[in-house]
Amino acid sequence: MRKLRMGMVGGGEGAFIGAIHRTAALMDGQIELVCGAFSSDAQRSLESGKKLGLTSNRCYASYDDLFKLEAALPADQRMDFVSIVTPNHLHFPVAKAALEAGFNVISDKPATFSLKEALELKELVESSELVYALTHTYTGYPLVKEARDLVARKKLGAIKKIVVEYSQGWLTDLDTKGNKQAAWRLNPQTSGVSCCMGDIGVHAANLAEYICEDEITDVCSLLDSADTSRLLDDDGTVLFKTAKGASGVLLASQISVGEENNLRIRVYGETASLDWHQHEPNTLWFRPLDDSAVMIRTGVGSLSEQATAATRTPAGHPEGYLEAFANLYQSFVAQVRLNIDQTPLPAGVERAPSIADGVRGMAFIESVVSANKSDRKWHPIKLHID
Repeated sequence: MRKLRMGMVGGGEGAFIGAIHRTAALMDGQIELVCGAFSSDAQRSLESGKKLGLTSNRCYASYDDLFKLEAALPADQRMDFVSIVTPNHLHFPVAKAALEAGFNVISDKPATFSLKEALELKELVESSELVYALTHTYTGYPLVKEARDLVARKKLGAIKKIVVEYSQGWLTDLDTKGNKQAAWRLNPQTSGVSCCMGDIGVHAANLAEYICEDEITDVCSLLDSADTSRLLDDDGTVLFKTAKGASGVLLASQISVGEENNLRIRVYGETASLDWHQHEPNTLWFRPLDDSAVMIRTGVGSLSEQATAATRTPAGHPEGYLEAFANLYQSFVAQVRLNIDQTPLPAGVERAPSIADGVRGMAFIESVVSANKSDRKWHPIKLHID
């Protein structure tokens, strides 16, 4: 099978997430980067693309030029899909333009700037019959998939409580001058209604819903900022309820001194519990009510078909963030190939997070922000605009 041709919007020189996407996309040898609009500055876009080995005629000055000129190329040359790695406020207009030009889309999260945009994008995706995927990275880890399988097979009994934490410390320093990542994330014009919850809290919520195959229905929240000059939150605590009757706590912080990227989830059922920590991603603890705890390891023993399909190396070889990210691209590629020539998805390969996950993510973010501003205890998550 030929490689799928990838274009990229954003992710030029100095950007963090663009390089992560490119590394993940190229890991399985199924994708080649052929073009991009890597910056809103035409010269920087050209320079970034040339450093990535592209010819100048495939380094575009804008995403409008990218889609217009790529669509005009012969079918055996034009890109098959675009990867969107811009700040949040551009996710929707770029995805909209791509879909209208006939290109599949994989986007960094959150899906859009607002729930209103997410709902509009959902309609566009459904009417286009193209593939849209969202990079909720942590669902790509093998043992996250194993945790989901254990919950699905009722190995924990009914789920009663979920505790999920995502703590970082990188915004503790109040002097963010010159920090490009902090500048756009703390700016409501580019980030949206939330910094911390929109950046990492939504990942934690998605992880809880994915593992438990459940949906957060109601939230009670407290958001805060380390300094009154900040217009958006950098820390938050959320109590939540789920559709299947579980209660939960979600902690997200970017001002937790000393924390790096501390993502952890614990799921408590009637008869057992699970504990997974991204700092030790190849270990999943299963703790039965009346027996000794069991350490489950990536690549060891008989794991679920999904966990096995997501495992890339023999046991004892650490697999981490990049491999999990690559698993999402692997799923996305499989879905695009299914669309192109009806090639079935490989055994154990799940579909990538979709626009439905994107809508739920935006609904979560906006509901948490609304709940923080209200004296009412519980706020339902609304998947619509009143």
